[in-house]
Amino acid sequence: MSTTLQKYLPERAVGPCFSLIEQHGVHLKIVNHRVTRHGDYRKMPNGLHQITVNASLNKYRFLITLIHEIAHLVAFEKHGRYIKPHGLEWKRTFQHLMIPFIRPEIFPSKLLPILANHFKNPKASSSTDAKLSIALKAFDETDNKGNTYVFELPFGSTFRLYNGKLFKKGEKRIKRYECVELGTGKVYLFQPNAEVELIKD
Repeated sequence: MSTTLQKYLPERAVGPCFSLIEQHGVHLKIVNHRVTRHGDYRKMPNGLHQITVNASLNKYRFLITLIHEIAHLVAFEKHGRYIKPHGLEWKRTFQHLMIPFIRPEIFPSKLLPILANHFKNPKASSSTDAKLSIALKAFDETDNKGNTYVFELPFGSTFRLYNGKLFKKGEKRIKRYECVELGTGKVYLFQPNAEVELIKD
């Protein structure tokens, strides 16, 4: 397992992650890319703790995702199955598990202040923290076929989502953008860092 982890994690994170996996009895599956999630945790009927993480993630996002999912396991084991998945117990557990990794031997120095700010109050997904998501994307090996972020698009421009649906960008409401689905006329709110494909006129 530690040899496999070397392909997906920063070098200095492999040992500590392997220890966490062994300590908590994690069955780790590295899976093909899923658009809707980076990873997930579930307790299997046989009692095993299964964590899946996308193979397509860069090593820094892979590390954050792996610790995110281990935090679910630890929080549920410590506080019971009825806590909120991303509630206070999970946030504190995630912070506690992640602190040893937020150092220059593991993350590039320009990521450290952004990570420190994110972990003051970690979100349900690193993708909903626009600053962190954009900073992490800079380390992706391959960009998604010319995809761009919603916040970068001109007002009124048309874009395509991963599921093929077309939208027109509208006004910003506090933190998110109102966008109209062209097929139905329904209005949806998009995170500024949602990755989409701009449709050229």
